[in-house]
Amino acid sequence: MATHVYANIVGTWVDLTEDDSCVMGPHFTSPYIWWEENAEIYSPIRKEQEHTFYNQDYVHVRYKNIDYRLQPCHIQIVQK
Repeated sequence: MATHVYANIVGTWVDLTEDDSCVMGPHFTSPYIWWEENAEIYSPIRKEQEHTFYNQDYVHVRYKNIDYRLQPCHIQIVQK
């Protein structure tokens, strides 16, 4: 069984594991490694400012050489 990491990027669900150049998370690892090594997201314990988009939880994804900040709800893990 293989693990696939899908992301909703600008309204389209894509399989990040099919793009060999895709990296994600703070350590810029492949989607599969990101998932296997704790699926780290940016999630500040203390927010410098309230009510701002900048301090929301997110996953950094570089897909097809474009950087995205995705909320974790836009990531799906599928075992095939």
